[in-house]
Amino acid sequence: MKEYLTVLKKSQLFSGIRENEIELIFDCLKAKLRTYKKGEFVFRQGEYIHYITILVEGTLHIQKDDFWGNRSIVNQINAGEMFGEAYAAPGSEPLLNDVIAIEESKVMFLDIQKILTVCSSACTFHSLLIQNLFYAISAKNRGLVQKLGHMSKRTTKEKLLSYLSEQAKKHKSAAFDVPFNRQQLADFLSVDRSAMSNELCKLRDEGLLSFSRNHFVLLEKG
Repeated sequence: MKEYLTVLKKSQLFSGIRENEIELIFDCLKAKLRTYKKGEFVFRQGEYIHYITILVEGTLHIQKDDFWGNRSIVNQINAGEMFGEAYAAPGSEPLLNDVIAIEESKVMFLDIQKILTVCSSACTFHSLLIQNLFYAISAKNRGLVQKLGHMSKRTTKEKLLSYLSEQAKKHKSAAFDVPFNRQQLADFLSVDRSAMSNELCKLRDEGLLSFSRNHFVLLEKG
């Protein structure tokens, strides 16, 4: 697991913790590393989990399918990001969504009980780890609020403009790449793909943006 120290150091969970201390965490928190093939489920809806999980390689989608097979992408998880923490605390409800590998991925599992209970050796990094966990959960909640902001828009056009505007601010540039292909973006915004594609073309014709695959450039109104 040492080969993933660089990725883990970028994780918010390990902010301010030195690499040699992260290595100690592997033993203290009984860290486990598992590999998932493309299309394989990391977690399924209805499962109970007892681990803090960090993606160290690959890409995951948190998604949900309804009775008729309509898919909604809740979030994309990239290397270095944590997921499932909202369901890991003792007494938590079962998962509401599936977590699936979009490409071959590797996930690190950390025992939540050992994170929340300071070990007998009183590791200097342990209190910082708990603090980072709190900050990471807060950041995740802010991200969900942002998505709710997009979803609250009434039309596909308004949802697209809300999402793309937020991405431009996030990248601090009018030109940026989004982490989804067309179908995934439609699933993320819970809109019909064809309707979304039509709206994108209209926005391009109106001179509000240009795009090529997942690359977008927002244009100022003339």
